[in-house]
Amino acid sequence: MGGGDVERLIQMLSRLPGLGPRSARRAALSLLQQPQSRLLPLAHVMEAAARNVRTCSSCGTLDSCDPCSICRDPERDHGLICVVETVGDLWALERALIHRGVYQVLGGTLSALSGRGPDDLNIASLLRRVEAGGVREVILALGATVEGATTAHWLQERLAPSGVAVTRVGHGVPIGGSLDVLDDGTLVAALTARRPA
Repeated sequence: MGGGDVERLIQMLSRLPGLGPRSARRAALSLLQQPQSRLLPLAHVMEAAARNVRTCSSCGTLDSCDPCSICRDPERDHGLICVVETVGDLWALERALIHRGVYQVLGGTLSALSGRGPDDLNIASLLRRVEAGGVREVILALGATVEGATTAHWLQERLAPSGVAVTRVGHGVPIGGSLDVLDDGTLVAALTARRPA
């Protein structure tokens, strides 16, 4: 189908999250049918991103400058750090326009099964930021998984001596959710984290 170059393009596209072989073929066909307006501009943008995007030395997000635009923003509350697992989680919070502080991207969670310990995550820079002073609160916005809970507990223990307030995002019944379809863990979290009405 279209020779080696086309097959390699389809194979590379199919490696992207959310694109299986069929979706990759459709995307490749769309790009190849209009190479001047789609394929070549995409190739240039991808080359520039590969050359210029780097990890922020302060928070761990991806940006074309270091420190990143969020860490450099004087309008942000630098005393409020939201800890997330991935850059995708940070982007989700930014889309929601809910957090006006800064972030710390861990790059994953602690996992004994996967052999991922504290040294494998972006934790040292978080501890340095807290030790430097000026941080009032650290929000742990980690997934409601065993690994997320383990990581949150580990971070709470490490941050306790600093005197900084450590909070967690709420877990439980989603808006529009029905109790009869929720799993036991979600129901336990919802009842445990209840608050006054």
